[in-house]
Amino acid sequence: MKKSVFFGTLMAAGLTAGIASATTLEDVKARGVLNCGVNTGLVGFAAPDANGNWSGFDVALCKAVAAAVLGDPTKVKYVPTTGQTRFTALTSGEVDMLARNSTWTFSRDTDLKMDFAGVNYYDGQGFMVRKDSGITSAKELDGASVCIQTGTTTEMNLADYFKANNMTYQPIAVDSNAEGEQQYLAGACDAYTTDASGLAATRAAYADPENHVILPEIISKEPLGPAVRHGDNQWGDIVRWTLFALIAAEEYGITSANIDELAKGTENPEINRILGVDGDLGPMTGLEKDWAVKAIKAGGNYGEIFAATIGESTPIGLARGLNAQWTQGGLMYAPPFR
Repeated sequence: MKKSVFFGTLMAAGLTAGIASATTLEDVKARGVLNCGVNTGLVGFAAPDANGNWSGFDVALCKAVAAAVLGDPTKVKYVPTTGQTRFTALTSGEVDMLARNSTWTFSRDTDLKMDFAGVNYYDGQGFMVRKDSGITSAKELDGASVCIQTGTTTEMNLADYFKANNMTYQPIAVDSNAEGEQQYLAGACDAYTTDASGLAATRAAYADPENHVILPEIISKEPLGPAVRHGDNQWGDIVRWTLFALIAAEEYGITSANIDELAKGTENPEINRILGVDGDLGPMTGLEKDWAVKAIKAGGNYGEIFAATIGESTPIGLARGLNAQWTQGGLMYAPPFR
């Protein structure tokens, strides 16, 4: 009787272990679709058009990962998440990854049991006010009402900044950028605060963007990047190195226009390894040898994606700044592919 119970217990434990051993990569392949958590709607970063087709800087990363894993950048289900729901959506398994203007912080990386797979946009918190307010500096916001999204790093940054400068403010809590935009335009707050890139994207969608000013002060460091669940190292490697492949592609001159030719082989060993001509980097993470070719072809290299979605020639109008390549004075730097 004891022997039967013992082996029964072992069998149950084995079944449980088998169920629990399914990886995110296996889940995504079996499902045939990548579930990607994105913003509820932030022009330039992640927003659907009238037909429900999503596009933007963060959306491009979702497409690149889907292309690397499934061979098709269209195999993505975009799951809109707010500042408060995004991390629960990830940790609960509702989404496979987040690509949603999320700041990499100590507590999020440890206490929330997430892993950030890198930085795809170096940002900082700023303020936007109406031009006719006459305000030209954040130091002039003493006593102002400020619209701020809950569940974000901006709440603590705002409190710290006003305390450090001996100023007071009245917080007007909003759940999403859309609500923040609505409240700000309705005059419910004197200023709107969020990441500077988000302010630029929000202003670009206004009917009168010239009547709104983004103040010069940047009051925080906001390294934004994709996040995955803690504990699945293989999936974390896939998302991380897909991002790095896009960054490295720009550095080495691999573009959507020349990638097919370069994938035939070049004199540059690093390019050959990235594109799967030499070595087995893809199989090391459970992907095909040409995984990076598929990822880069999904929307181009990092620079192409930046220029097409949020760059200076778009309504968002963001300069590369810190997000330029390390060879151009920026912080974009991919580790070696070897």
